[in-house]
Amino acid sequence: MISRKIRIGISGWRYAPWRGAFYPANLPQRLELWYASRIFSTIEINGSFYSLQRPEYFEQWYRETPDDFIFAVKGPRFITHMKRVREVETPLANFFASGVFNLREKLGPILWQFPPQFRFDAPKLEQFFALLPTNTEAALRLARKRDHRLKGRARLAIDARRPLRHAIEIRHESFLDARFVELLRRFGIALVIAETAKRWPLVHDITANFVYLRLHGDKTLYQSGYGDRALGRWAEKIAAWHRGKEPKAVEKIARTKAPASGPRDVFCYFDNTDVKLRAPVDAQTLMRKLGLTPGAPPALEAHRPRNPAATHLSAARFNKPGSSRMPANVQ
Repeated sequence: MISRKIRIGISGWRYAPWRGAFYPANLPQRLELWYASRIFSTIEINGSFYSLQRPEYFEQWYRETPDDFIFAVKGPRFITHMKRVREVETPLANFFASGVFNLREKLGPILWQFPPQFRFDAPKLEQFFALLPTNTEAALRLARKRDHRLKGRARLAIDARRPLRHAIEIRHESFLDARFVELLRRFGIALVIAETAKRWPLVHDITANFVYLRLHGDKTLYQSGYGDRALGRWAEKIAAWHRGKEPKAVEKIARTKAPASGPRDVFCYFDNTDVKLRAPVDAQTLMRKLGLTPGAPPALEAHRPRNPAATHLSAARFNKPGSSRMPANVQ
């Protein structure tokens, strides 16, 4: 039987206020992913939302993290915000050719976040969902359709055939439609359970064989930390989903029960990153409430890069704008 896990982590890893607090003051910025990945078992790569990354960046992230580590990867805003998922086969090909295959077995769910103005459109979404590859072989076939802008910076090989998971984060009330839930379940795509300080819908429909949560703050978006009671409530929900059950008294779009399931993988990311220390502290507190033990802060002298020649790459540069330099946008 496949072992299902609960993974609690953070969205991104390079934030200046964390230095000297979550990160030791003497830790080089290039080692921040190495450090954070010893404490958390998963992290969202959110720089891929703002621009395509490069194969060598994904390769370094793979080498800097432990063997049992998992990355979630945020899909490009060019697809979700600019193209509004219309005519996106080539942009999808470019995304999969950009180097994500270098994450190998550490490639976890792919997150697609829709903008607040994006309304539910069943035919358009069905076309988009049908394009999303469900395994790495299908993703490779798609990646080979990349355009000339990926010349010389593509990864067009996989190490093994593995399933791919996709998750959708909504921000418009028109999605509170049972037809949307049915569509997600038909394609096996998870509906992201996102807490956004009551700005956008918080619904708890389970539509896939895994659960994906994003906690952006319960009182102030991207900022407020979570109190003990709030984290306790999330721990109870996560424990139920992990067991294959559904928590009681949660708001859902559809009245139908979740598809029959055994234990589920659960991925939970704290995105309340705009205030010093909230995301990493809250993530570690939630782990403890679930009986999980955060990793011990590693000593700097324990760093032994698997690829010393690659340590000049600043793995943290690919997070939110304003926190670092961003690579040129290629879509």
